[in-house]
Amino acid sequence: MRSSVTAYSALASATASCTDLTLENIAVPGGQTLDLSKLKAGTTVRFAGTTTFGYHDWDSDLIDVGGTNITVTAEAGAIIDGNGQSWWDGQGSNGGIAKPDHFIGVKLLGNSVIQGLYIQNYPVHCFSISNSAGLILENIILNNTAGNAPNNRSDGLPAAHNTDGFDISGCNNTILRDSSVYNQDDCVAVTSGNGITVNGMYCDGGHGLSIGSIGGKSNNNVTNVLFENSVILNSQNGARIKTNYNTTGYVAGIAYQNITVSNISNYGIDIQQDYLNGGPTGTPSSGVIITNITMTDIHGTAESSAKDYYILCGSGSCSDFTFNDINITGGTNDSCNVQPTGDFMC
Repeated sequence: MRSSVTAYSALASATASCTDLTLENIAVPGGQTLDLSKLKAGTTVRFAGTTTFGYHDWDSDLIDVGGTNITVTAEAGAIIDGNGQSWWDGQGSNGGIAKPDHFIGVKLLGNSVIQGLYIQNYPVHCFSISNSAGLILENIILNNTAGNAPNNRSDGLPAAHNTDGFDISGCNNTILRDSSVYNQDDCVAVTSGNGITVNGMYCDGGHGLSIGSIGGKSNNNVTNVLFENSVILNSQNGARIKTNYNTTGYVAGIAYQNITVSNISNYGIDIQQDYLNGGPTGTPSSGVIITNITMTDIHGTAESSAKDYYILCGSGSCSDFTFNDINITGGTNDSCNVQPTGDFMC
């Protein structure tokens, strides 16, 4: 059954009875979630027009999507506008006013696809993709450039903060491809899961393509993740693996290949085991094992104040690193306490 939904009040009945939904110019009231978490198997959801969200002082997701064999897509010109300006205060999820935990929470199984979405002005983390399998996300644009400017609450800092593009956890056989992220934090962050491919990403303004941080969570295993054919520019980091101090976990089978970086301000390649309370301490621990890491054909430029390469591992916790065809220039004072095999020299 097909349904065109034009009012938020009609959403619940439509999702309960229909398998082909068009959500057109939906205005979600403040304090409410666009609840697509219990879609009937095989449902297609299309966004049309402009979807908006009213302000409310709370920390719940603004959109939840769940089901099996689901397709979420958009008509040409559709915009999903998160009204981030109402929440942005330069602190993100670290403090300030209460903010939505994630903009979109996703738990999808079967042959599910999310494609063709244009999302702007999301408050903090955008996609939280968890406990999903067989999911494909493709041709998505996340545009949070309006959050680069300070506002009257951010004390001179960019108003948007902690604006991760895609956070992936507890997922299996998941593909993210051919998408663009303009933000102020991780472009993609994989914190647990197996068999994840990230391909064809364009990342501007954030913290790069990341594994982690790992350790101290309910699931601390990340295996068989491939980042490839991507561009990272005007960002703090390029390729990044970070683990938390005095915790345990397992990171293995991670590959970065054919990655271009430009204008990196902190680290071109970064592997750190010293995170505590969200920041590096300079003192690594060895409880999280990092092994079988391959980096190939990573090239580009860093700022003079940055490090092209930085590896800080705990005692005996890092092994089987192979780096080839690595050429990042412009930074200074590179530091690696583990030397990978291959033609790479730190």
